[in-house]
Amino acid sequence: MSPLVECVPNFSEGRRPEVVQAIVTAIQAVAGVQVLDTTSDPDHNRSVVTFIGSPEAVPEAAFQAIKTAAALIDMDTQQGQHPRLGATDVVPFVPIRDVTMGDCVLLAHALGRRVGEALNIPVYFYEAAALRADRVALENVRRGEYEKLKQEIAVNSDRAPDCGPAVLGKAGATLIGARPFLIAFNVYLNTKDIKIARKIARAMRNSNGGFRYLKALGLKVAGQAQVSMNFTDFTQTPLHRVVEAIRREAARYGVTVTHTELVGMIPEQALLDAALWYLQLDGFHPDQILEHRLVLDR
Repeated sequence: MSPLVECVPNFSEGRRPEVVQAIVTAIQAVAGVQVLDTTSDPDHNRSVVTFIGSPEAVPEAAFQAIKTAAALIDMDTQQGQHPRLGATDVVPFVPIRDVTMGDCVLLAHALGRRVGEALNIPVYFYEAAALRADRVALENVRRGEYEKLKQEIAVNSDRAPDCGPAVLGKAGATLIGARPFLIAFNVYLNTKDIKIARKIARAMRNSNGGFRYLKALGLKVAGQAQVSMNFTDFTQTPLHRVVEAIRREAARYGVTVTHTELVGMIPEQALLDAALWYLQLDGFHPDQILEHRLVLDR
């Protein structure tokens, strides 16, 4: 079987379908890649595209997507709930099959150099691809967002990019990295009070003493308070454990969970773990899933 790499770029556009489609078309035009999912949110003003392919094809598709987004998204006018630095905000590479994290780091660095040189876009490396300890965490690099970076990039050496010019154009900056699989998952509350979502997010996230392998923000989306989360290792911090903790924390403020939302793709095991926990199903084996047996018996 051939090696496979996943790429999950996030673009600062979720309100103009024609722009998102142009980016997706640029990805699909590269032979050897397959787009698995596209999710857009107008309140976040953000789109997440998930695609896979060979280690040779995926970086090329990512470059074409970054180039297209830079031509169509103006960060001087872009606004949304989600923190962002650029038209193409983040580009993570994820090892899927017969590819190591080290391989993905090399892909990230090569793409970063190309983007900086060919497109004149400042690039910052994060997660496993970070060249500095203070840039491992995405939120550290993105602090202050596009507007703050535009003020500081040329005058503050701590904000100098890893690749590309120390000048921020209308396409902003791009963060390129390598990481394990990440689950983007949101919980909505029956309140408009964003302060409650922020308090709950603070209690949940690892950086404030909450769950390890969890990042969380409190946002207002579609008129509701939302706890927006990234699970960086669902095997260690499962979805159901966090959702139940949010329910308990929300009760302190007299609110409840109305629904949850998945952004992009999720491993089957994460859903299976949640089902087993909620059903209190003992002695279960994956072979008891009908669809698994149908595949095995072909």
